[in-house]
Amino acid sequence: MAHYDFFQNKECEYFPCHPGANPETFSCLFCYCPLYALGDKCGGNFTYTETGIKDCTNCLRPHCRENYCKITQCMAGILELAKKPPENP
Repeated sequence: MAHYDFFQNKECEYFPCHPGANPETFSCLFCYCPLYALGDKCGGNFTYTETGIKDCTNCLRPHCRENYCKITQCMAGILELAKKPPENP
């Protein structure tokens, strides 16, 4: 078992920050989900608020140890979003 794919901060005042999450298996490694920027293509259990804001309250995808590899495989798409657009001539 790898040790880099899981982290907990049980002293965090929000731990665990998702309702119904199992505190024994909840990983804080991706505290701020790197998949958020992928919008509706993140693969998580999210909704949108009435004002159009993505709400990930019910999503545990980045907080499960077994999803570590799935999350890191999405990084190419995230890096693509962060690329500087080409300059117009």
